[in-house]
Amino acid sequence: MTDADGTPRPRGDAGPGPPAPPGRAASGPPRPTGPPPTGPPPTGLPLPVPPGVRAQLLATEHWSLLATRSQTWAEVMARITLHLTFTSASIVSLALVAQVSGFGPSFRLLAVGLSGSVLLLGSLTLVRVFNASNDDLALVMGMNRLRRAYVDTDAGIEQYLITGTTEDPAGVGRTYTMVGRRKGGQFFGSTALFLLVVNVLVAGVFAALVAGSWDLERPAVGLLGLLGAAAYVLVVAVLMRRTFARDHPGFAGVPTSEPSP
Repeated sequence: MTDADGTPRPRGDAGPGPPAPPGRAASGPPRPTGPPPTGPPPTGLPLPVPPGVRAQLLATEHWSLLATRSQTWAEVMARITLHLTFTSASIVSLALVAQVSGFGPSFRLLAVGLSGSVLLLGSLTLVRVFNASNDDLALVMGMNRLRRAYVDTDAGIEQYLITGTTEDPAGVGRTYTMVGRRKGGQFFGSTALFLLVVNVLVAGVFAALVAGSWDLERPAVGLLGLLGAAAYVLVVAVLMRRTFARDHPGFAGVPTSEPSP
């Protein structure tokens, strides 16, 4: 086929065709004009997330909490080791000084200074252990919430979990104990109590050394040492109780405005 001017036309090209008659629009859909639409769908609803993607997001947060918990307790154990090392070195130093100069005024002055330093370092370490325990409770509550999300995604996995899925004291206690109830053993075997006992002993020795420097009688020195140890326990218990009740009122027996989920 050729055009009107004699130019050959490729086979299958029918040309522009005759013009549409007056009063009739050209056939075919209209072509869109302007830039393509952007932004969220017209309804404004978020796209549904597949269960597999949701599980991956939850697992990422779960591993983040586990890593934070592991790093926190690794740092706490290093602090405790440093404190016990300093305490042992102080005792050895006092023993060496006593062999050289006896138990004179220089020994008493050194003993008061070292015992005060050990007590200060132990108190700071105890504060770090308490803060780590407080944070650990929050991390366990967060992991329980994530396990609840796992169960909501697949209800069939709940029977295989040995840890809790709620953020209330019962769910947190199940995560900590897993195999049964051991409230007494959990408390008496805790790191915080171990460090508290060491600090109480040092506090009693420090009070007795200070009383001994005043040339008091031995019964009075012993009594002041016991009072110093008891005062240390009382102050630590009150401060930690207030801090714990402020951060976790539902676990300290304080009523909350919102129930635990």
